Amino acid sequence: MKFILGQKLEMSQMFDSEGNVIPVTLVLAGPCQITQIKTKEKDGYEAVQIGFQKISKEKKVKKPQAKKPFKYLREFRNNIGEFQIDQEINASLFQEGDKVAVTGISKGKGFQGAVKRWSFAGQSATRGTKHEHRTIGSVGSRYPQHVRKGKKMPGRMGSDRTTVRNLKIIKVDKDNNLLAINGAVPGRRGTLLEIRSLL
Repeated sequence: MKFILGQKLEMSQMFDSEGNVIPVTLVLAGPCQITQIKTKEKDGYEAVQIGFQKISKEKKVKKPQAKKPFKYLREFRNNIGEFQIDQEINASLFQEGDKVAVTGISKGKGFQGAVKRWSFAGQSATRGTKHEHRTIGSVGSRYPQHVRKGKKMPGRMGSDRTTVRNLKIIKVDKDNNLLAINGAVPGRRGTLLEIRSLL
């Protein structure tokens, strides 16, 4: 399985051989460095830890980061086969046409009502409705005389860890470590992304 850390840059569009428009997301993928390889004997599970965006200024490196001076550290499990410590991983690991799963933190939308959060229809616009068009209506019941846990109600929306699967890599720019991925990926510009191949 191939994997890398990246940063969402922006959305754009490309054209295929027939002139059709393909929406793509541009991702800065790597370069990443393998900082640790975890084994079952020593750590209880197998994983590869990689670092992304090395901290260049020494004064910004905190004491716990001294051995691994990276802004981001992430683990990918069950992939210790061919990798070595200090090995570099970049966009050239992937090829055009590869199917990937992209994980990131989705855009935060703050406190939202049930119409936006859960796609409720709201109240009717006529029949005596006044200032109640986007309310959720009755939420309780006679028994157990309280609102049941998990009820769809207003609350904080977004800012969740989200994975989008079966995205296709349209183009790989090995010189600039860029991946053009078909469709939208989670998060805003600058969001950290975990990209895994689907095999």
